[in-house]
Amino acid sequence: MNKTLRHAVTLLLAGLVLVLGASAAAADNGPIKLEVIGDGGHNVNVLATWKKNGQPVEEVVEATLTATSADGRSFGPVELRSASEGQNVYQPAEPLPNGEWSVTVTATKPSKARATTKVTAKDLAASPMAAAEALTRDRAAVADSGDSSDSLLKIGVIVLVAVLALGAFAVIMRRRGLYARR
Repeated sequence: MNKTLRHAVTLLLAGLVLVLGASAAAADNGPIKLEVIGDGGHNVNVLATWKKNGQPVEEVVEATLTATSADGRSFGPVELRSASEGQNVYQPAEPLPNGEWSVTVTATKPSKARATTKVTAKDLAASPMAAAEALTRDRAAVADSGDSSDSLLKIGVIVLVAVLALGAFAVIMRRRGLYARR
């Protein structure tokens, strides 16, 4: 293998390490921030983001929800589960009973965090507009979930183009070397 080809292979491998290692470096291991929001009905949405940069937490968040009503009733602890609305959105496994609640969410993984807010849980009247809004939210969530696969596709295309370019370069250099010897 000639010197130029060795340099090209080294550059390609270094580029691959940088591209493939970027996703691991993008993961943040600092503290997380929890945002607790009532949905107007009996559910509570918990949004988990990295405190440092505000990016969504893509790791699994282990958290529980407890609530105390104004009249002294208690609810929970209830485990939070990943919601269909997005990758970093969590909801309790059980809906809140009717009433005004002081809701506290405590996360233990990927880092410890705690958030408390007031939520009113009540029955919602079904309306065609609410159904249309829910359908729009679901479609937006599906569109957002495609972002991570799009970035993997882009990385794959970049790697494929780099390999093809290196192959073409190697063929050209080899032919030049063969013709130069004659």
